[in-house]
Amino acid sequence: MPPEPRPIPRFIADTSQEGIPHGRFAARLREEFVLACDAIEDLPAGAEVAEEIDWFPERAWGGRVWVPASVRSESEEGRIELFGHVSYVQPLDGEPTDFAASADFTDVLAEDNAGWKIDLNDDVIGRWRGENGRAGAVTLIWGRPLVRGAVAATAELDGDTVDQEAISQERFTLIALDALEGYGDDIYMEVRLWSSRGLALASESLYEG
Repeated sequence: MPPEPRPIPRFIADTSQEGIPHGRFAARLREEFVLACDAIEDLPAGAEVAEEIDWFPERAWGGRVWVPASVRSESEEGRIELFGHVSYVQPLDGEPTDFAASADFTDVLAEDNAGWKIDLNDDVIGRWRGENGRAGAVTLIWGRPLVRGAVAATAELDGDTVDQEAISQERFTLIALDALEGYGDDIYMEVRLWSSRGLALASESLYEG
């Protein structure tokens, strides 16, 4: 085989092993997420983290396990969504350590946008560097299908699948490169939803090129 003209990393994250957190561990994650929400400087007055948070399937990359989250909240400025993630180190033996969390909010909600087919959030969690200045943003993506029949989600770069994961309880998590630089025009990730018959049901780019 000839050398790969675009040798970018694919499927860099571990597949979800534990799925959606629950029980005491979900409560532990909530503690970290609440602290991150409390640190948001421009959080609207009255917004609070509900007891029940919508956790997404965990994925592991870069020596850490990443667990996305979202939760609706009422504030003095109206209804908002608090979103973000909690990450930690999972030793081979022992309890998780080194917890860290990040959070933000938005008032742009899926229920107010009837044309949406995927409800997505994302955050850059690292950077990949290739040869001759080529690079990309390692990006955590989590979301919900807003169309029926979706069983899997994929992340694509210019037609190449770089991550995929089954949809669990109407939620999915991906970790893949985005905003690829140095191969001509910048290349941006596209998220696709798939049916059990392999039919593409919806797609959405994280950024406009």
